[in-house]
Amino acid sequence: MWQELGIALALLLVIEGIMPFVSPKGLRETLLTMASLSDRTMRIGGLISMVLGVLLLYLIR
Repeated sequence: MWQELGIALALLLVIEGIMPFVSPKGLRETLLTMASLSDRTMRIGGLISMVLGVLLLYLIR
């Protein structure tokens, strides 16, 4: 189990690093746009992301 968790963390870091590597200016603009969103909008986006992730895990397993 710990090995799978480590693999998941490593993949997360790789995926998170793609945007700053490929388009740092685009990422900066996206983050500025996100900073102007309301807390409610950010929470809804986070909830949708988590639900989609759980559904994807369920479908893969």
